[in-house]
Amino acid sequence: MALTGPDETDLLLPLLGGAAENPRFSTFLSRFKRRCDAVYAAIHLRSGSGRDPVRYWVGLDLHSRAHEQGAAELIELDRIQYDRLRPGRVYGSAEYFDADPVRQAQRRRYMARLGIADERTVRLLDERGADAWLSIASGRPCTAAQGALLSTLAPYVATVLRGLLAQERDRAIAEVSQAGLQRSGIGWIAFRANGEVLTLPEQTEAALAGLLGTTIAAGDRIRQFGPAVERKLIAAAAHFAADPDAAAEPIVLQETPRLEAQLCPGARPPSPGDADAVERPAMIALLRMPRRDAGDRAGAFARLFDLPRREAELAVALSDGLSLTEAGAALGLTIETTRNYSKKLYGKLDVRGQAELVRLVCESAAQFA
Repeated sequence: MALTGPDETDLLLPLLGGAAENPRFSTFLSRFKRRCDAVYAAIHLRSGSGRDPVRYWVGLDLHSRAHEQGAAELIELDRIQYDRLRPGRVYGSAEYFDADPVRQAQRRRYMARLGIADERTVRLLDERGADAWLSIASGRPCTAAQGALLSTLAPYVATVLRGLLAQERDRAIAEVSQAGLQRSGIGWIAFRANGEVLTLPEQTEAALAGLLGTTIAAGDRIRQFGPAVERKLIAAAAHFAADPDAAAEPIVLQETPRLEAQLCPGARPPSPGDADAVERPAMIALLRMPRRDAGDRAGAFARLFDLPRREAELAVALSDGLSLTEAGAALGLTIETTRNYSKKLYGKLDVRGQAELVRLVCESAAQFA
């Protein structure tokens, strides 16, 4: 069944924009439900094995009504049956259970209690890590035209859902990457070729605002570190834009408190004829952010090496560059206790002195605490 001109406007346009709605796909599903004269329409989307599908729906809340009517078993039946459908084929409710008359009768009774006379479902995706279905439920027997409409819409809905899943995966990867950088004490700023800030994550923006007392935002030139640093950043951005293979350059942004960055080439420009809708950075500045409170690192180091808390606190304080006397004073320890703790640390950790102890702390996973 080919889509008519009104169908393309009424169904496809809201489908294409449905991922940005809240709730998602509500306009498309409402119009699809109306077009089919159904009482319920839904997209079920599952990403990852073993997870329950996310359900975008309009009309009767079948799940809530199933529980209210004492037919909660229906939800379990649905979870099993949809996995057995062949992608692209429209199924009626009588086909869900491989002609098992007992289960078919059981389902008909359940659905009658919910006010449903018939259903149609098409499986949209059956791919590694992703599964999806488009369904309608009606208070009267479904027609061939309704089934044909599901079949026609299926590839369009599948394409939109693939894009949504790719977007969600990219966002999850970006969030994990940012969390890793943050716990490593690393922030970043992306620059345009003219030296303007293209973008920076919220965590870096907040940390710099606390450090500098002013906000750095997209579109700014970074003037907070003085004219000399601003000129260096502008020159480096232009240099990397002209030569994406150039070697990274270190820079001291300010001395007190000390803030350093490694200036690196950004993303390579797109190939000729391969237009990129998203502006790519010419340069990325990786910043070593000020050290967080040592408390969490000390606790993590204690757990990693089965140490008493106070000994771990001393080890972390030494790794922050304090001398033995300074570390002991910062922790409220006498010099005798400090020396005693340090000797215990050397023995327990099998290190030959303070330098090896500091290296062990700095290379441990406690740095991510």
